[in-house]
Amino acid sequence: MREYRFDDRVAVVTGAGRGLGRAYALLLAARGASVVVNDPGFSQRGENADSAPAADTVAAIMSAGGNAVVCTESVATESGGQAIVETALESYGRLDIVIHNAGNVRYGNLRELTHDDFDAVLDVHLRGAFNVVRPAFPVMADANYGRVVLTSSIGGLYGNIGVANYAAAKAGIIGFSNVIAIEGAEQGVRSNVIVPAAVTRLSEGRDTSSFPDMDPELIAPTVGWLAHETCSVSGDILVAVAGRVARAYVAETRGIHRPKWSIEEVASEIDAIRDTREPWLLDPVRDGHNEHLRKSFALATEAIHHVG
Repeated sequence: MREYRFDDRVAVVTGAGRGLGRAYALLLAARGASVVVNDPGFSQRGENADSAPAADTVAAIMSAGGNAVVCTESVATESGGQAIVETALESYGRLDIVIHNAGNVRYGNLRELTHDDFDAVLDVHLRGAFNVVRPAFPVMADANYGRVVLTSSIGGLYGNIGVANYAAAKAGIIGFSNVIAIEGAEQGVRSNVIVPAAVTRLSEGRDTSSFPDMDPELIAPTVGWLAHETCSVSGDILVAVAGRVARAYVAETRGIHRPKWSIEEVASEIDAIRDTREPWLLDPVRDGHNEHLRKSFALATEAIHHVG
C-alpha cells in the first residue's frame, strides 16, 4: 500500500501543544511535513499562557528527525492569525495546509452564561478560524494549492446542555468551511470539517471511565487524509469517534409547495413537510446554493402549471 506523505509541504496546526492538535502535528511531521506548532498554552478557559506545550511538541518532532517551529501567538486576534501565517512563510517559504484545532471551553447554561464567556469561545473557535484562514487563503490560492481542515463538534451538529457558546461557534465553522471550499474550488484550495471526539484535557470533569479507546491518535489519520494532496472532497464534514469514521451532511426534505400559507395550513401539513423519504442533498461546491433555489423554484413552477 502506498504511504501518503507530506514531503515539501508546510502545515500550520493551531492548538498543537496538547491533545488532538499535538497528534495531528506529530503525524504530519512523521510523514515529512514541516509544521508550525501553534499554541499559546492557555488553560481550558483561555487564560494563563504557557509556552511549554508548543515547545514540547516541537521537541518531540525534532527528536524524531522532523521539522517544526514554535508559534505561541493567539488565534483569537487578527494580529495573532497573521503572525501564525507569517511564521510559516518566514520559516519555510510557503504554506500548504492549515488545520485549525485551537479550542477553549466556558460552560454555562442560558440562565448564567455571560457575554464575555460567549465571546471568549467564539474568539478562539470561530473568529480564530477566520483570523488564520484570512491571511492563509490568498497565499494558498495564489499557489494554486491548499488544504484547510477546520474543527466542528457533535455539539455544533446537535447541541448540548451548557455550551451555547461552543455549539454556536462549532456550527458556524461548517458554513465558513463551505465558503472556503466554494471560493477555493478553482484555485486548488480544498476545505473540509473534522468532527472529532477524543478524551483530552477538554474532557476534564467528565466521567470517561466507561468510554472505549478515544485517544487523539485515532482521529489523526482522518485529518491527515483531509490535509493530503490526494484528498478528493471539499465542503465535506467527516466525523471521527472511537474508531468510527463517517460523513455528516445537511439535507432537506422535498417539502410541500403552496402559493400561499396560513398558520393552520402549516400545522396541517407539518408531517408531510418533515417527511424525509425524498431528501435533497446539495453539495456546497457543486453549486448547492443555486441548486437549492432552482429546485425550490421548480416546485413553484410545477405547482402553477398543475393548477393551470
